[in-house]
Amino acid sequence: MKYYSHTDSVSWLEEYKARHNAGLEAQRIVASFSKRFFSEHVPCDGFSDIETLGCPSHFFEDELMCILNMEGRKGLTWKYYAKKILYFLRQQNILKNLKEYLQRPAEQQSFLEGAVLIDQYCNPLSDICLKSVQAQVDEITDKVRKVLRTKNPRHPSVASKAGEILIPEVELQRQVLDAMNCVLYEQLKYKGNELDYYNSLNSYIHQVLIRRTGIPISLSVLYLTIARQLGVKLEPVNFPSHFLLRWCQGKEGESTDQSYQLLRDSLDLYLAMYPDNVQHLMLQARLYFHLGIWPEKVLDILQHIQALDPSQHGAVGYLVQHTLEHIERRKEEVGPEVKHRSDEKHKEVCFSIGLIMKHKRYGYNCVIYGWDPACMMGHEWIRNMNVHSLPHGPHQPFYNVLVEDGSCRYAAQENLEYNSEPREIPHPDIGRYFSEFSGTHYLANTELELRYPEDLELTCSTVQKIYSSGKE
Repeated sequence: MKYYSHTDSVSWLEEYKARHNAGLEAQRIVASFSKRFFSEHVPCDGFSDIETLGCPSHFFEDELMCILNMEGRKGLTWKYYAKKILYFLRQQNILKNLKEYLQRPAEQQSFLEGAVLIDQYCNPLSDICLKSVQAQVDEITDKVRKVLRTKNPRHPSVASKAGEILIPEVELQRQVLDAMNCVLYEQLKYKGNELDYYNSLNSYIHQVLIRRTGIPISLSVLYLTIARQLGVKLEPVNFPSHFLLRWCQGKEGESTDQSYQLLRDSLDLYLAMYPDNVQHLMLQARLYFHLGIWPEKVLDILQHIQALDPSQHGAVGYLVQHTLEHIERRKEEVGPEVKHRSDEKHKEVCFSIGLIMKHKRYGYNCVIYGWDPACMMGHEWIRNMNVHSLPHGPHQPFYNVLVEDGSCRYAAQENLEYNSEPREIPHPDIGRYFSEFSGTHYLANTELELRYPEDLELTCSTVQKIYSSGKE
């Protein structure tokens, strides 16, 4: 009855005739497969006649299921090919659903739904559906709420079926994660499959829920789904040779932090203990290459990797070639670009370096230390940051800002406004760009002044206008 609406007038005799004809068609096709493909595996184009069925596909599948459910040990050949045909039909439907899923905007894509679609595609004959998987995840979420309720009865995530709220307070987020860890790892005993890591069952979300065992990707999908239902934003990070989750403690923003200092420190410490670990040496080389710093060091690391493991020749050769090209380009550079606000191409730039700003959407305080007349990031960054959703998109000035949480970000002009209560920005790189905080704005140091020679006077006059008029 799931194929019919209770309000529609249905000619059951016609439906019966259609079902009967589908049964005859299915039996004819199944019987033909043994003759056609006995001496070879069914080729990719062997299902072409099924793709042009003249009957409803659900009736055709129904007949195939009847064949598979035949009692006894008879009809084994029919069952063999009926299973292959049913496998093909369901995979085609699932593939269509997966393509539709991928066409949706990112905010309408659920990680759990994506995991279920992949699971269904790899196991088309199993009874796997999003509704059932979501129900099991909801059960775990309810267990987390119970633990959370004992710790903090007034926690905003305690209310049943609260939906995907967003908890702003870091401490309340931490309480959620602590409760999740208690339920998932202490009560339910979820774990990574260290003994049989490459078992395909570790990748199928319905099997992860049954066996409570998985690998980083499948366990991360489960973890972030539960966290988001309880108001904590986690993001997946596809790291080289690893898959991690990042806890977004603050409000999300446009981040382009280029320091990677913690990662660099961690790699340095690890390689101090294990100097010949090829995997981490390669990661260090890629990191330095990505940041465009110390290219001579990159070449030294790559030479060491090649000596330790000649099988890395392909990756090493690629990085060597591009590092050498970077060194040559650096020799040709005449110096940093100097940006004159009087240039016609900079006429839309409204703010200047040293001003204390506030992000309209995310509320963070920051100071400007650079600007571009339009977004200078690559297409991938623009897409990932959803810049095209802004009214002016990437075709507006963008500002490099030091944020009070210690990050460096790249913010669109339409997202920034003057901060009516300016205060010092506790960022570790403040001294790299500024020599002094005046009480209302920062004063650029000599190096920054040379790059933005006309901004100093504009910054002072802008601040004077803001605070003399009382406007924000």
